[in-house]
Amino acid sequence: MGDQSMQKIIQKQVMTGVLLLLSSFLTVSGVMAAGGAVKSPTGIAPDRYVYYPGTEELKKDEIRLVACGTGLPAARRDQAATCFLAEVGNGDKFLFDIGTGSMTNVAALMIPYDFINKVFLTHLHTDHWGDLATLWAGGWTAGRTGPLRIWGPTGATKDMGTAYAVEHFLKAYNWDAKTRNFVLSPKPGEIIVKEFDYKAENAVVYQENDVTIKTLPAIHAGDGPVSFILEYAGLKVVIGGDTFPNKWYIKYAANADLAIHETFLTPPDLVKFYGQSPGQALGVGTQIHTSPQAFGKVMSTIKPRHAVGYHFFNEQGTHDDILMGVRETYKGPLSLAVDNMVWNISKEAIVERMVVSPDQAWSVAGPNKPPNPPAKGTVPDPLTDFIKAGHWSPADEAQAEMIKDFKAKYNMK
Repeated sequence: MGDQSMQKIIQKQVMTGVLLLLSSFLTVSGVMAAGGAVKSPTGIAPDRYVYYPGTEELKKDEIRLVACGTGLPAARRDQAATCFLAEVGNGDKFLFDIGTGSMTNVAALMIPYDFINKVFLTHLHTDHWGDLATLWAGGWTAGRTGPLRIWGPTGATKDMGTAYAVEHFLKAYNWDAKTRNFVLSPKPGEIIVKEFDYKAENAVVYQENDVTIKTLPAIHAGDGPVSFILEYAGLKVVIGGDTFPNKWYIKYAANADLAIHETFLTPPDLVKFYGQSPGQALGVGTQIHTSPQAFGKVMSTIKPRHAVGYHFFNEQGTHDDILMGVRETYKGPLSLAVDNMVWNISKEAIVERMVVSPDQAWSVAGPNKPPNPPAKGTVPDPLTDFIKAGHWSPADEAQAEMIKDFKAKYNMK
């Protein structure tokens, strides 16, 4: 074995030892300071180190960002695909991507569906918009009273853009929509798309209620992907979609308060854990996506107050490889994201915690009254006479008294 190879092995062993020591110190410190000093046997821990959704009012000049999905296209129980929920101090909420499986985490936050009706898509890979169906139908059946609104990029051709994708999404779910339209209000089943030029550089795509959202081109797989910048109350949060490091991110993400950028699995881990060939792993891990070393170089260049890496399965077998790779080129504040990690961002501080939420969350009623079903005759009946002829009348008799009581309780005719 050559001297250089031996030196690299020794360096890695030293780095691993340092990380383990630091991890132990932080763990002990965290245990000692957990929740702050409790001075009364009937009191509460004054400084919660976890976030219980719905229990904290966001300050007027604050942003809260929740990682609702941080993983990969392949399904995994503890990490959904990409999704970030941004909540700002004026009450507005925005979903950035809605990747496969992420709605489980979004729904567990128990936010009324009328408040999570704005979605910004970075691109159209399934791991970034694959759970749109769940948000669309789930929100429609569980409290959303108006249309879903989606912002997303064009493509190099019309059939590669967001408008085309959503149009054909609705065509694919035509049976779903038509059968719900007959018994529910059709309005929440509508989707309004605002498509913008993927080539636009630092261009405003949303500006309402003192919130500005801008778009940047990204380099990933084909023309179309973008990243977003959220600006509110003098704060700047950059939500990077899938991308190889690019000049637009470097230029416009500089000095962000919180900068999110993918940091992908290392090529050896793509071979070992993800079943890719060495050729695939090298191309995917260093050209289609961003390697840990390249991620670190991006962050050391733009110098955010806090950097967030995501888009890998974050576990014992991968975490240290990612972290050591990043630390070769970046020494600043860092989170390697997992699902349900949350950051409170203000001028004074950036606080990272974990969400604690129920596995069996119900939807929560919002301020708007649920819409009534459509008036009789206004929406085509999706049942034919053939199916109606199969109606079994003893079921009507069995539930007649229950229906009578229900109508009386709610003053229904």
